[in-house]
Amino acid sequence: HYPLRRQRQMCIRDRFYIFQQESGAIRFFLIFRKMKKTVFYIALCSALVQCTSLNLGKKVQPAVITEQVNFDTDDPAIWINPQDASKSLIIGTDKETEGGLFVFDLNGKIVNKVPGLKRPNNVDVEYGFNFQGKKIDIAVTTERQQNKIRIYEVPSMKEIGAISVFEGETDRDPMGISIYKNPQTEEIFAIVGRKFGPSGTYLWQYKLSESNGKVTGEVVRKFGNFSGKKEIESIAVDDELGFIYYSDEGFGVRKYYADPAKGNQELALFGQKDFKEDVEGISIYDTGNGKGYILISNQQANTFNVYRREGDSGNANQHSRIAEIPVSTKESDGSEVVNVNLGSKFPNGVFVAMTNGKVFHSVSYTHLRAHET
Repeated sequence: HYPLRRQRQMCIRDRFYIFQQESGAIRFFLIFRKMKKTVFYIALCSALVQCTSLNLGKKVQPAVITEQVNFDTDDPAIWINPQDASKSLIIGTDKETEGGLFVFDLNGKIVNKVPGLKRPNNVDVEYGFNFQGKKIDIAVTTERQQNKIRIYEVPSMKEIGAISVFEGETDRDPMGISIYKNPQTEEIFAIVGRKFGPSGTYLWQYKLSESNGKVTGEVVRKFGNFSGKKEIESIAVDDELGFIYYSDEGFGVRKYYADPAKGNQELALFGQKDFKEDVEGISIYDTGNGKGYILISNQQANTFNVYRREGDSGNANQHSRIAEIPVSTKESDGSEVVNVNLGSKFPNGVFVAMTNGKVFHSVSYTHLRAHET
């Protein structure tokens, strides 16, 4: 089965713990995600440990560390092979002037490359794009120094389009990207961020389509407030509920409608006091019935902050931090997770995260279970 449409760009793992403090007690939550950055199921562990302060617990260790890229990992995506999930692929960016996309198997071995990209930052995967009369899977990456996004057929990694972005602007340098698939129309959009831009039109949204054997993009929207403090890179889309979230890195997390027809009103700004320094990668846990969790990288603390997807106390646009999750990666930007059975190493799914050292870490739920107690 194809994974459901991903709910973020860039971040969390297949199954791990949330430690939530309530009235002097710590509740242990197990979280795992089903398919393409989308569906998570939540189970409350039976343990209830009384204590007076929040204990984040041990950091989860990877089952697999990928082979090194040439320069600097930044963001991974996971493509689930619909015929044999054990042959699924990890696609990661190598962020440098002579960088590229690296494709890994589940053992962390490099099996394909797209070299010669001029500083690719982020990458996303989407399923079921209409191309020359058939549906294909695609990977889309930003190429910062060429002011383009590039589109590849997956798994061949054949380039099928390159779109110039932020044309006519002084500030271009594309960085973040997330793909939105409208669940009603099945139209596919790329939401693209940049290194710096004006508040109000920092992000541009492109409708993707095929013309004469190439993917093209039409600008349908310009939106997004910006504090001016650092930059906007991580962008996440919740297809089902129809929201976009993005990290205004030195300031907080902003929320908008994903459907351009619904306008450019900012719906929420949250997390302003919850991060040690940079607000980074975002992932969304869909636990069903419009509920779930939003996890956001607290980069310098090497943790992820957790917020309710459905909002607080019936207010869909109020998001207070409810937990913090420790991770083994160092200064993580992007990550990706699925919970499909990927074979003997990852029978309950895999979480892949960027870390320092030119590698990605892949964590098995089997390994995570050792940390339950």
